[in-house]
Amino acid sequence: MQSGLFSLKKYLFSLLALPLSGLLMAQAPTMLTRADNKSLPMQVYLANDGQCTATAIISHGAGGSENGYEYLAEFLRKQHWLVLVVGHKESGSSVLTPLIEKQGLLAALGQLITTPSAYQARFMDINAARTWAKDKCTSPVTVLIGHSMGAATAMIEAGAKNKLNLTGTDSFDAYVAMSPQGVGTIFVPDAWKNIKKPVLMLTGTKDNELNGSWESRKDAFASLPTGCKWLGVIDGATHMNFAKADMSGKVESLVTKTTLAFLNGVLSKNCVAPESSNAMNLQVK
Repeated sequence: MQSGLFSLKKYLFSLLALPLSGLLMAQAPTMLTRADNKSLPMQVYLANDGQCTATAIISHGAGGSENGYEYLAEFLRKQHWLVLVVGHKESGSSVLTPLIEKQGLLAALGQLITTPSAYQARFMDINAARTWAKDKCTSPVTVLIGHSMGAATAMIEAGAKNKLNLTGTDSFDAYVAMSPQGVGTIFVPDAWKNIKKPVLMLTGTKDNELNGSWESRKDAFASLPTGCKWLGVIDGATHMNFAKADMSGKVESLVTKTTLAFLNGVLSKNCVAPESSNAMNLQVK
């Protein structure tokens, strides 16, 4: 029992830990009101020097919060992006923690990531963030970035067919999915075949799915049609490496630089990917 509690605390700490530097670099947290009049927290990273190239909204994984992904948000802010990290209350730690205590980590995560109402709440959160951003950035370009459950959110929004009877609006200009799910409890075979917008998918050779290896995450890329679709596989990257900067800085550098190259290609309508390296295999179609 004690070891189980230790694993729970370690997992939640890895999701919620925020370096002090993030509090100094990011703007003060902002509270929004969404369509059903419920409030949601959001961390705002204003575009550097007030020059707003475009808006990126980051959707966290199950049990996460608006205080994650600082390394990516701060990097894009310095590249003149307005970045909004949204806090999803219905799939945050306050919901996940009691589920873990009752049924264990894997079962709790499996339940939460297959709850349709949790995604519907996420879509309302994201829509509220987009509405807020319209007055802060004159560029009409918007990108949805998601990790883990956030990646599922992004792919459903982009039009991926799923077992949860959810339909996305495909209203963003591009999508970034870190730790995307393969065929399984959320997505049907060939779920991604009708996604036309540019998509960047990122995973790692230690980024295992709940009930499988990391390689099942490649299902989505295999199903995507051609046209500015990238898949980056980072050697040795774990699931949580994408949520926060790793100590070595290797994953952080690869994620930020690849994401920027992809987004620059989207903006210029010239989607040319950098070459693969020993640290990351990059496929393009």
